[in-house]
Amino acid sequence: MEAGAGTVTLFLHTVFLRMTQGSAIAMRGQNDSSVTEFILLGFSNYPELQRQMFGAFLVIYLVTLTGNALIMSVILLDRSLHIPMYLFLQNLSVVETGFSTTVMPEMLVVLTSERATISFGGCFAQMYFILLFGGTECFLLGAMAYDRFAAICHPLSYPVIMNKRVFMTLVTCSWLSGTIMTTLQTTWVFSFPYCGSNEINHISCETPAVLELVCTDIFFFEIYAFTGTVLIILTPFVLILLSYIRILFSILRMPSTTGRQKAFSTCASHLTSVTLFYGTASMTYLQPKSKYSPDTKKLMSLAYSLLTPLLNPLIYSLRNKEMKRAVVTLWERKMVLHTT
Repeated sequence: MEAGAGTVTLFLHTVFLRMTQGSAIAMRGQNDSSVTEFILLGFSNYPELQRQMFGAFLVIYLVTLTGNALIMSVILLDRSLHIPMYLFLQNLSVVETGFSTTVMPEMLVVLTSERATISFGGCFAQMYFILLFGGTECFLLGAMAYDRFAAICHPLSYPVIMNKRVFMTLVTCSWLSGTIMTTLQTTWVFSFPYCGSNEINHISCETPAVLELVCTDIFFFEIYAFTGTVLIILTPFVLILLSYIRILFSILRMPSTTGRQKAFSTCASHLTSVTLFYGTASMTYLQPKSKYSPDTKKLMSLAYSLLTPLLNPLIYSLRNKEMKRAVVTLWERKMVLHTT
């Protein structure tokens, strides 16, 4: 009992010291703070590659916008695709478009500027939307995995399991959860005092990169951020893996070899995209003060802010016969209207 009481006392003493030290540093920081804008360094340490990177990133961005816009338009115009599977995909395309648009235009400016600055408010807004679209995507991918699990493992009861009410609840909760967590985290981050250097050694105003400029103790924020990351990233990821494990067992029981191969191919593609997104995002946000080099952090950020929005339309749509059929039908209809 005495040992337990001593442990509790030591913990409370540590917390008290953290609070008093943080308050003292914060007061000094607020007196010295004069940061009104930030400088995004991007890939400025590789000036000889910036022109090539600008061209490559611009092409990727345009392809991402085109692919996701096509998905949203096709699903909106073809009423036969107004079922949960494709409506989830439509929401995912909205998220991917927003995510890519939040990061890429600013990054292209950074690649073409010797000194790329972003205002305090602009940095706040960019961080907010990065977290909003990233968090919402985590929940949406989890909901989509559950939808596929219900469709493949319980095909007869699927219309009951995934009815319109359940679909709307899952989509609403995904967006609402992302909004609540984002608002709390972004408001907290920008309540910290910023003093001294205003150079963000990153491609965007992501939370871990901005926190490196804070001149106060962030012990409690790190606890909150770790807990939030587990809830937003790791929990949906575990649910996705469990769903796909059940799906794979169902696939193995299929009598048709061709059907098994097709299903395995689809699952592998989905899991590749999910692992790329969740893996790099968790490595970034689970450790706000990680020991990864700045260049490694930038590459991990590119994986989920650049590659995932590009790959998802290809993986979730172009491999789907119904989507291909809908695209061809709408194109033929457009050609007919154009010629008449």
